Amino acid sequence: MVVDDHRLLAEALASALKLRGHRVLAAAAPAAGAAELVITRAPEVCLLGTAAPAEPGAFDPVVRIKRERPQVAVLVLGPVPSPRGIAAAFASGASGYVRHDERIEGVERAIMKARAGEAAVAPQLLQGAFGELLNPAAQPDDEGQRLLQMLTPREVEVLVRVADGEDTQLIAAGMGIAPSTARTHVQRVLMKLGVGSRLEAAALAARTGLLDRAGALNHATPPEGGLAPGVP
Repeated sequence: MVVDDHRLLAEALASALKLRGHRVLAAAAPAAGAAELVITRAPEVCLLGTAAPAEPGAFDPVVRIKRERPQVAVLVLGPVPSPRGIAAAFASGASGYVRHDERIEGVERAIMKARAGEAAVAPQLLQGAFGELLNPAAQPDDEGQRLLQMLTPREVEVLVRVADGEDTQLIAAGMGIAPSTARTHVQRVLMKLGVGSRLEAAALAARTGLLDRAGALNHATPPEGGLAPGVP
């Protein structure tokens, strides 16, 4: 089973595995519902995508899967992880960690190791993690975090929708606001990011990692004029 917030990635990986003779029970998104899906279908191996492996709670689905379906081997799919990210993945019960940009042969090798009960992680990832732990480099300025702090929660949601290719009408409908209000939000986002177009905003957000953080933050943003769930 392949689960990732990016449906195209999940479906593409599932198709590639099918072509190589693997039986894929499902290719699904978003990853937030991974635990329920895996527990219900009980696959032999689950490939679980995450955009931010070092974020708190990133591997909560893995913990639940291993608690309720301990026989399922979970392989995490993610970006180049920090040592903390790799440690968190294995501490949650994951059987391995595979980079999102790994070739299909590498993913297949990881699946085979996971099935055999072995730890599936590329040696270079472990070497890089241990190297960083032993010789930590100075952390560069985090441009993505700096840009994110310039935006309001509502503008963050607008930016995510812009990056997803939504036009003004779709943004307005999705957020339950007037098109004129959506247009104003978009203009403010462009101005704050210092770009001249939606395409530039999306490219800047992706390049700086702002989208990864924005996606997590956006889940906690209540509808405009409303309250967050559970708030009286």
